[in-house]
Amino acid sequence: MANVEQVQPRKGPSLAIQAAMLLFVTAAAIGMGWLSGGYLKGVGGPVPVPVAPENEGKVMEPAAAESPGAGPTLVALAPITTNIASPADTWIRMEVSVVYDAPQLPAMSEDIHQDLLALVRTLKMHQIEGASGYQHLKADLEERASIRSQGHAKQILIRILLVE
Repeated sequence: MANVEQVQPRKGPSLAIQAAMLLFVTAAAIGMGWLSGGYLKGVGGPVPVPVAPENEGKVMEPAAAESPGAGPTLVALAPITTNIASPADTWIRMEVSVVYDAPQLPAMSEDIHQDLLALVRTLKMHQIEGASGYQHLKADLEERASIRSQGHAKQILIRILLVE
């Protein structure tokens, strides 16, 4: 008869050693994340600019910012929510801002808002699909705003565009 030897299964590291290694690797990962986060925060962060001595303690008056010729002015228009021409059950919500070359009367912004609303109601879905559709829509909005404002509207900023 053959002598049968029983082969003992090889034992791995004990449970305590596995737990200690898991804690070590976790602590190393947390430490590396903390160090790299601190490094990246310090490298790419904005550098504060010191206040010029002649401007220290001064506050800009709002009236000076609204004076004619003060430069570009950003005006947020009321949200446009309407259905488009085709398909008729598709709704669009758009929030835009207008960049003027100088401060303008609020009536001009209302006129631009109504003109943009009329334009959006004539849109068809295939006209605004994709990146090129978005670019064409933005160009059409800017052209309408420029015409309505006699050239004072320099840019339209689309903040939100939802189609449902």
